[in-house]
Amino acid sequence: MALRDFRKNRAKLLLFVSSIVIGIAALVGISSFGDNLEKDIDSQAKELLGADLVLENNQPLGEQAMDTLADDIASEINFASMVAFPKSGESRLVQVRALEGAFPFYGELVTTPETAGREFRDGAKKALVEKILMDQFGAKVGDSVKVGKVTFLIAGELHEAPGQNGITATVAPVVYVPKKYAEETGLIQYGSRINYSRYYSFGEQVDVEKLIEPFEDAWEEAHIDEDTVQERKERTGRSFENLSDFLSLVAFIALLLGCVGVASAVNVFVKEKLPAVAVLRCLGVSSRDTFLIYLSQIILMGLAGSILGAGLGTVIQFVLPEVFSDFLPVDVTVEISWAAVGFGVVTGLLISILFALLPLLKIRNVPPMMTLRTDADMMTFVRDPWRWLVMVVITLFVFGFSLSLLDGWEEALGFTGFVLLAFGVLWMVGTGVMWLIRKFLPLSLAYPIRQSLANLYRPNNQTISLIATIGLGTAMISTLFFVQNQLLDQVKFADKEDQPNMLFFDIQTSQVEGVKKAVQEEGLPIMQEVPIVTMRMDEINGLDKSENRDLPEEEQKSNRLYNREFRVTYRDSLISSETLVAGELHKVTQPGDSIFVSFDQGYAERAGVELGDEIVFNVQGRPLKTYVGSFREVNFRKVSTNFLVLFPANVLEKAPKFHVVITKSKNDQQAANVQNEIVRKFPNISVINLGMIVDTLEDILGKISFVIQFMALFSIVTGILVLVSSLIISKYQRMRESILLRTLGASNKVVRKINTLEYFFLGSLASLSGILLSFVATALLSVFVFEFPVKLAWGSALVIYVVITAITVLLGWLNGKNIINKPPMQILRGS
Repeated sequence: MALRDFRKNRAKLLLFVSSIVIGIAALVGISSFGDNLEKDIDSQAKELLGADLVLENNQPLGEQAMDTLADDIASEINFASMVAFPKSGESRLVQVRALEGAFPFYGELVTTPETAGREFRDGAKKALVEKILMDQFGAKVGDSVKVGKVTFLIAGELHEAPGQNGITATVAPVVYVPKKYAEETGLIQYGSRINYSRYYSFGEQVDVEKLIEPFEDAWEEAHIDEDTVQERKERTGRSFENLSDFLSLVAFIALLLGCVGVASAVNVFVKEKLPAVAVLRCLGVSSRDTFLIYLSQIILMGLAGSILGAGLGTVIQFVLPEVFSDFLPVDVTVEISWAAVGFGVVTGLLISILFALLPLLKIRNVPPMMTLRTDADMMTFVRDPWRWLVMVVITLFVFGFSLSLLDGWEEALGFTGFVLLAFGVLWMVGTGVMWLIRKFLPLSLAYPIRQSLANLYRPNNQTISLIATIGLGTAMISTLFFVQNQLLDQVKFADKEDQPNMLFFDIQTSQVEGVKKAVQEEGLPIMQEVPIVTMRMDEINGLDKSENRDLPEEEQKSNRLYNREFRVTYRDSLISSETLVAGELHKVTQPGDSIFVSFDQGYAERAGVELGDEIVFNVQGRPLKTYVGSFREVNFRKVSTNFLVLFPANVLEKAPKFHVVITKSKNDQQAANVQNEIVRKFPNISVINLGMIVDTLEDILGKISFVIQFMALFSIVTGILVLVSSLIISKYQRMRESILLRTLGASNKVVRKINTLEYFFLGSLASLSGILLSFVATALLSVFVFEFPVKLAWGSALVIYVVITAITVLLGWLNGKNIINKPPMQILRGS
């Protein structure tokens, strides 16, 4: 019976499952991509690090026990500095990597020309320059680049290096130079943030993890960081596993949208089948067997849709490496992941059956009397306990799925709550609108408008399902745009009159007056000039790092206190970005006074620092005992010299230090002129142009938003598929409506206007509901996550509304075109 009925209703049932195909495809595509990426990270782990072991410190490493055990050694000094391109006269802050040896031992520096990765180390003054940097300044191989006091010939254009990807190249483009010229550049001075790295190769037979175990405690005490292939593999794997899990959740939302479409389509299908079910009951078929007949069809179609979606997802994964190219640290191979395919098929089958059961359960309650009384379909289905059981199972399934991808049950509960809230809000909007139209539709409205609104609550309408699917897809896209606009608006410092937009740092004490004079000669104000002293923390409350580590876990202070290098300043007053929230600022008026420092409140809470704690700082080898006297709330989003730790005046004036000067340019051209002039006169000084940072951030956010838009597109496409399938399913009913209207004298123009207005109202409701939901989401993210004022992007919202509504109207018009153009008798004979 199921097969016989399936052959008759094949087209309609295929439309049912088309809604879940895109969601399954997205899920399988992401899962397959994640499996292949994990495998490639594992196989290319050595190329990620470029060596078997890396030691790093901000001081010269000196002799290490590993030096005599390794097969090969390479070393590097890397630091941030300005470089200048003499050809154009422009400059840019970059990451300079002064390299010595055959690094990388695994993989290679991919360059143009291909031999440049080796030739720049031939002893001459040659450099490799990141491609993005070459493109920005129009430089070519054979041009020159000036690093500090040394001018290097550009030997090649750098495309790939261990650990580099498109995002890191955008944020911190790299310039490689030979290490022998590092000192000659004049950039290695006090205050410069220098990192010293040493790379080791041991060969395949050496267990590096076991080899370094005896030395780890000594390295920790000396603040030397070690990095092995295994550690890099695990760290990278975790990062991209989190990305894959997040994208899988986005794909799962698309699948849930499709399942809403399945439920809506099955609901229409069931209503059409109720008379046939009543006849079967009259013939003696049990309600259980009747239910199983149609359930068998749904299972068959759910399986077919899941398999089709899994196949499409396997094809989609070929596109994903290109979509994520700027984020990937390895070359991703593409092959079928049968685990991902099986996962997608099982997930799709289960979730489609669960959603289809909601309307399908109605079949169990069809009485034989319905063959005589057509109002018998007004059953008390709402009170059916099986329906509520299915709803609970769906909720548990969503929770279980999210729990398998997220870190903990709180996050999974939050995701499940968001899904329920979103569907609940959109369902209330749909039912509320239908109730209002039914209750208060004015008879004074023009007939086409009145009839199109009435169509939203006619029998077998799809209003709620379409508002849910299209609305949630719209909400995802809208939230993305709104949050991106909020982030960009917060960082556009250069456009704010009261905010500085240029910072000069690494200024030596002897250069301060010269820099200030050069800046003022260009017509720029000196907004701040701040001394900075570098130090570490040796003890807190009499305990050093090892003693703190021996304490019970609940009594330990955070290791971040001992591990980080603090950069502090000294003054006896607060600036505009600071607010005193606890304690008070203490001054030092004479030698021997106790020294009270002020901590940023947020950092102190995270690290476990409390008022009154005794802290011994190591200031360039000299211990300095201090006490925590106050907490400040620091607005780090405001462009200013903000510090985690603030010292009082009359303590650090004689300590080795460097300086920062902050100013504001009127436009980009003036900023470029000042920057180039300062770099020409003082090559060791670095400049941060916040206008350039905004451009960089826009570039990064653009790349991130492209990825999220790509995933959100699956939800939009799913919503459109649900719309199309609902239009086709209700085509016969619309034919009858069209015949009736035209028989009563309505012209084709009037019928076309009714259809167009109906889909205009439907598209408007769906898009406006999604936009309203995204406004709420954006406001919550702004207040509780990003902590900045709520600012809604009305312009973007208007564009999204117009686009979504236009698509809905267009699809509705295309569906109704053939119906309207056919004569009534032809349709009646055909039916």
